[in-house]
Amino acid sequence: MLSLLPLFARALLVALAVCLLVQPGAAFARQVNVIRVESVISPSSADYIVTAIKQAEKDKVAALVIELDTPGGLDTSMRVIIKEMLAAERPIVVYVAPSGARAASAGAFITVAAHIAAMAPGTNIGAAAPVAMGGPMDKTMEKKVTNDAAAYMRTIAEKRGRPIDLAEEWVRKATAKTETEALKAKLIDVISPKLDDLLQAIDGRVVTTAAGKVKIETKNAVIHREEMNLREKILRIITDPTIAYLLLILGLAGLYFEFSTPGAILPGVLGGIALILALYAFQQLPINYAGVLLILLAIVMFIAEIKIVSHGVLTAGGIAAMILGSMMLIDAPVPYMRISLWAIVGTAGSTAVFFIFVVGAGVKALRTKTVTGMEGLIGEVGVVRTRLAPRGQVFLRGELWNAEGDGVVEAGESVRITGMDGLTLKVVPVQRATAASDPVAMGRSG
Repeated sequence: MLSLLPLFARALLVALAVCLLVQPGAAFARQVNVIRVESVISPSSADYIVTAIKQAEKDKVAALVIELDTPGGLDTSMRVIIKEMLAAERPIVVYVAPSGARAASAGAFITVAAHIAAMAPGTNIGAAAPVAMGGPMDKTMEKKVTNDAAAYMRTIAEKRGRPIDLAEEWVRKATAKTETEALKAKLIDVISPKLDDLLQAIDGRVVTTAAGKVKIETKNAVIHREEMNLREKILRIITDPTIAYLLLILGLAGLYFEFSTPGAILPGVLGGIALILALYAFQQLPINYAGVLLILLAIVMFIAEIKIVSHGVLTAGGIAAMILGSMMLIDAPVPYMRISLWAIVGTAGSTAVFFIFVVGAGVKALRTKTVTGMEGLIGEVGVVRTRLAPRGQVFLRGELWNAEGDGVVEAGESVRITGMDGLTLKVVPVQRATAASDPVAMGRSG
């Protein structure tokens, strides 16, 4: 029994050594979190990336990979992302993929800011010259904005050890490079056709994070994809310029329904929600409020067309104001930040048709005199069946009615209904009623 003690002691020492080698969080050391950004750089994508960076630090992952394909986006959102990237304590890899993807404009800044910049074959990067979202800039302002963006690019490139002059060219000359050209110029670190190949290629590299030097250990790592949560998905949808525009129109239409038919409730609730979402989205987008005023003016013109006979002038003005206002609402020089032209034309046309035909028909119906019930009889013409002196009977709408005139009316004469007294009709002869309503005829008879 005693002879077994040395063997047991050796086994115990080996077990303790293994336990000491396994550090807390080692289960996460071989995990790689991956997110995909395949859209404009906007508040929603910024929120998505920032959340992923914080989660990566919490999980103590080997690396966070951002698969990127973007035409660019908002400067404010880009800076939020880069600020978080520069402060990150875990390695961040920006991977421009798949083939055919691009990291243009804001995407180029984000790629340069990564600890490891990678691209798939058949991709491109650059064209980072700033553009004005509210319309063309004068030369002084353009120079000011360009210098600011160039300085920002230099700062990022210097911090990540990339060629400063070449990175600055993307801003000042709006140049772009293929993945091969970018690698040759040392603007990126690796070209890889697949994510698995990329993780193998960067394994063992040492990068400097906010926490100090970190060795990347991604070989045979477990890949965990972080999807957008519900809030981020909703934010991404409503901050699309076309969606935000449609929410504005639906919100205004809903409020119109609620005010025109008080008590309906549902149109007001839906309209209020749509309008609030639109206003929230507009806070994230470069809005020209002259466009908003033109849209409101268009709706006022459509409503006025119903009440005023303008022979189509107000309708034409409303359509013009709606289209101009919609085009001015987000006056961006880049296509991906503009409202779809088809959405503008379709909305202007459908809004005009709705107000002119649907609402117009409703207003016309309200103005039309009642043609049913007792009130519907007033103004109708009947035939005297029994002599009125002044009471008798009148045949009207296939029925005999008791009637009373203001004089003697012979049987067979036509009379017009002027009022009701219970179930007795008040009538006057048609000739007399016509003469009373025709001052010229009265003058001639005199």
